Amino acid sequence: MFVEYNPNPDEKSVGDCVVRAITKVLDMTWEDAYVELCLQGYMMHDMPSSNAVWGAYLKKNGFKREILSNSCADCYTIEDFTKEFPKGVYVVCTGTHAVAVIDGNYYDSWRSGSEAALYYFEKK
Repeated sequence: MFVEYNPNPDEKSVGDCVVRAITKVLDMTWEDAYVELCLQGYMMHDMPSSNAVWGAYLKKNGFKREILSNSCADCYTIEDFTKEFPKGVYVVCTGTHAVAVIDGNYYDSWRSGSEAALYYFEKK
């Protein structure tokens, strides 16, 4: 189920999806998540929006990355993921977007449920 969620202080919703997802799954402010990702990027000599940077940050915070089956890469959606994984804390990723999923609900600033899900990070 979609739950509207936008912790961005200026209610912007373009280019900060990873920051927004991290705020939800780690229960932190947008500013704190942004700074933490910047620090992680600084340590890795890469941009905070880099998949490697935020992936490393999630792993450091107890998440494990998993790949979804690609038997139908275009037809398995974020909404499908929420139905298959009704319990737990996740960051679900498409090729260009990331969204927080908690106990079967996806939290985003827009209805991204029809986007194709490719991989996810699960809180262990």
